[in-house]
Amino acid sequence: MLDTIKNLIRPPDGMAFDFSQPAGEPALAPADGVSWQLFANPVSVFVGGVAAVLLELSEPSVRSGVWDHGGFKKDPGLRLRRTGFAAMMTVYGPRSASEKLIAQVVRVHAKVEGVTPAGVAYRANDPRLLVWVHATAAFGFSEAYHRFVRPLSKREKDAVFAEAEPAAVLYGATGAPLSWAAWEALLAATAPSLEGSGILADFLRIMAHAPILPKPMRWLQRLLVRAAVEMTPEPVRSLPQLRGRGLRPGEAALVKTLARGAALLPLGDTPSRQAARRVAAVPPS
Repeated sequence: MLDTIKNLIRPPDGMAFDFSQPAGEPALAPADGVSWQLFANPVSVFVGGVAAVLLELSEPSVRSGVWDHGGFKKDPGLRLRRTGFAAMMTVYGPRSASEKLIAQVVRVHAKVEGVTPAGVAYRANDPRLLVWVHATAAFGFSEAYHRFVRPLSKREKDAVFAEAEPAAVLYGATGAPLSWAAWEALLAATAPSLEGSGILADFLRIMAHAPILPKPMRWLQRLLVRAAVEMTPEPVRSLPQLRGRGLRPGEAALVKTLARGAALLPLGDTPSRQAARRVAAVPPS
């Protein structure tokens, strides 16, 4: 089980990074903030990441960009690991490395454009779409932690969005919500345009069977995907492709046990531990 939990936060091949250097350099997110707590839990990070993708795939323009250009169909495991690594960098990475990574992503996004099946043109770097992607990620990671690790106070929920602002600005997500109430307002404003599609069903099928975890532990992978469906807000949770695919009776307690237990497991030299050493170290004179 320990190796399985570690696998949830394993970086993609060729993207290993030493978060302990350079000494003393701060991250985009404050070391004493709530985000540093959230991203240290691999179970809630996985659940929250999947929930964020479900919300992304419910917005027509974002769905087309993600599905046609994001690599989910070819290698969903690699796509999730890359997304997870980028999130870890924006929270724990030294500011200089985080800014470099985000700039690379922005350059890649500049080439991503197209037309939805309904004939609506989209650009990946459209601030409106970036705000939705950024906000759904902040919601997903905070809500998964709140539900399955420990309850977050209103102040802590607000802090997750506020702490993500530096990264949001660098990505071009101008006007991203800075509080839970602002997220709820964005969700309400976006809700009329959210819709189901065969792609949502395809994504859930892929996530159930993709080799993200070893085959003997695939049951755990499917359990965590159901947890993500369970915490997805309305109106998305009631879409035909998600209806009835949430947690079964008794499974919420199991997910909580796994998530809370992950905080106690010896996961080794994780990005959060490396980053803590970095920010506490004295820079060379």
